[in-house]
Amino acid sequence: MPQRVTRKWRPPLALIVCGAMVGIVAVPVLALTYFRVAGNVLGWGETAWLIIWLALISAATLGYLLWRLVLRPVRALTAHARDVRAGRAPQPPAQFGTPEFSDLGQSMIDMGETLQNRATGLRAYADHVTHELKSPLTAISGAAELLQGDVDPEDSAALAATIKEASGRMERLLADLRRHAQAGQRPDSGRVELSFAATGLGDLHIDVIRDGTVPMPHDDLRAVLTHLSQNAAAHGATKLTLDWHGACLHVRDDGNGVPKGNQARLFDPFFTTTREQGGTGMGLAIVRALVEAHGAKIVLIDTAKGARFDITF
Repeated sequence: MPQRVTRKWRPPLALIVCGAMVGIVAVPVLALTYFRVAGNVLGWGETAWLIIWLALISAATLGYLLWRLVLRPVRALTAHARDVRAGRAPQPPAQFGTPEFSDLGQSMIDMGETLQNRATGLRAYADHVTHELKSPLTAISGAAELLQGDVDPEDSAALAATIKEASGRMERLLADLRRHAQAGQRPDSGRVELSFAATGLGDLHIDVIRDGTVPMPHDDLRAVLTHLSQNAAAHGATKLTLDWHGACLHVRDDGNGVPKGNQARLFDPFFTTTREQGGTGMGLAIVRALVEAHGAKIVLIDTAKGARFDITF
């Protein structure tokens, strides 16, 4: 789940600074006016000392407020930014004081998570693309080398089929990579009724328990539901249940579920258990990229039967 900054009531920063500065100036002036003009009870020396002490107390109060509500949050935010830059993922401060610093802190935390996700994705691409493209490239290279020799027509046809199958797999991998990259950079905003986006969704029976307006464009939500339904169908499901409740979309199927050992890697690019059937392992990675592009999170919920995904906005 995304990290959120706890908001506690604090006076706005402008009110703190302006109020304290006015106090530093106004309190001594009021004291001088009262004691010398109205009361005339203190001498000039006593009045001067009183003004000095009032100024010192006001300055100390302002200094404490600035340290407590400005300097300390800035130092905490700076330390957190340095940890993120160093590749560490520490727990950020729970709250940052004034509303202005709370907004700044939340923006910094969100930006750090986004940058870390992108860095992780780039590393995953470099590793997985090399691994996934190596097999079809090896098959194409071997078949082409054999075709250069003397082969009978039957073997030639088999080698040509091997080249076609390997090239087709490479095309599917590259197409999925393009869709994944585009999914993570969707600036579109929009809303759509869940039942409308789920109409005519594949071969599974779709059951919408509670309908509602989902804060995603129609095409994006339909792409998410399409990938989830295809993944469910590939694992023996015949029914997909959708439930919109409390800014959360629950998606459940009646398939074989997700084994414990695969749950942690489920959204990783190129991870698939249906490679023999042509699976590329990019479907759920595309789903996560689409969901996160609209500020939401998708998680797998452990259930006794089937698979359940919760998409929280």
